[in-house]
Amino acid sequence: MASFPPRVNEKEIVRSRTIGELLAPAAPFDKKCGRENWTVAFAPDGSYFAWSQGCRIVKLVPWSQSLKNFLLHGTKNIINSNNLRLSRQNSDGGQKNKPREHIIDCGDIVWSLAFGSSVPEKQSRCVNIEWHRFRFGQDQLLLATGLNNGRIKIWDVYTGKLLLNLVDHTEVVRDLTFAPDGSLILVSASRDKTLRVWDLKDDGNMMKVLRGHQNWVYSCAFSPDSSMLCSVGASKAVFLWNMDKYTMMRKLEGHHHDVVACDFSPDGALLATASYDTRVYIWDPHIGDILMEFGMVRFWKIDEDSPVQVAPLSNGLCCAFSTEGSVLAAGTHDGSVYFWATPRQVPSLQHLCRMSIRRVMPTQEVQKLPVPSKVLEFLSYRI
Repeated sequence: MASFPPRVNEKEIVRSRTIGELLAPAAPFDKKCGRENWTVAFAPDGSYFAWSQGCRIVKLVPWSQSLKNFLLHGTKNIINSNNLRLSRQNSDGGQKNKPREHIIDCGDIVWSLAFGSSVPEKQSRCVNIEWHRFRFGQDQLLLATGLNNGRIKIWDVYTGKLLLNLVDHTEVVRDLTFAPDGSLILVSASRDKTLRVWDLKDDGNMMKVLRGHQNWVYSCAFSPDSSMLCSVGASKAVFLWNMDKYTMMRKLEGHHHDVVACDFSPDGALLATASYDTRVYIWDPHIGDILMEFGMVRFWKIDEDSPVQVAPLSNGLCCAFSTEGSVLAAGTHDGSVYFWATPRQVPSLQHLCRMSIRRVMPTQEVQKLPVPSKVLEFLSYRI
């Protein structure tokens, strides 16, 4: 566990406010392998929340409606999976784009989820675009599911229809991530020690295999501008990839055990990685320096040395922030999900300045600005 400065009393740290719980239904395989909730995800537009409910089932719920239900009926909500599959009659009706609660049977244990949506002007990298079987509209929301058998299935979220079945991995697909630019480029991370890049606008064509990991790959994440990919895995591995050239940029060294999760900050200036060594490291991905070290699992501000709030959780396996960042969802070993309100903090002037300037230039360009050293220090993430 993380240690705090002597002046910090851990017992005085504020507890986060619980918003709600989605409890998985009791089943004959309760507490057995296959029940675990390995992944949770929020749709980019905030319309849906999805989680792997255990034993090949993915549950999709309208997120705004779930929040209302928590307020009206209390925090607990036991999910009943019966009669929630979309009927064939309703799957093509006029209410197609209205979020509805339903389940998807993926045919095998689900290890990873990712939502994706298309931007029409983002063309496929394939030359023969006139031969595409699928035309993804701007209002179409996709869900990618990574399975125990190495397959990746792509679903239409609103209709529940299976669109694509991607077959190339030979082991568990441990994580999935879409490029944030709306290009429908999908990257998958697998226990077969590879990352694979797929172009869904080219009917799911596999564009590239990224090799370099010597053991399982646990997680991957795009930078906000889609130019960089981070992948992490067993044997302390943290790799950064150039996604224009599909080449490895650098290896980040510092963890002492398998690294199991990673994510970029909204401005792309910072990278967070989490490891079985119980540490979360905050990196400057552009130069490879470790800026801060945190313990798990708590809410932190980047410029403070103790957590703002803590939330009680046992047997947690995964977590994700809602699209607007106001809610944290965590999946557990029994297939349930728990939600907490994230702390409301007034950003410092320094943080606002750092975020603003990185909307127009990346970190490496900030360091080259012809401004006084004190101004550069103010704009840099150096703790």
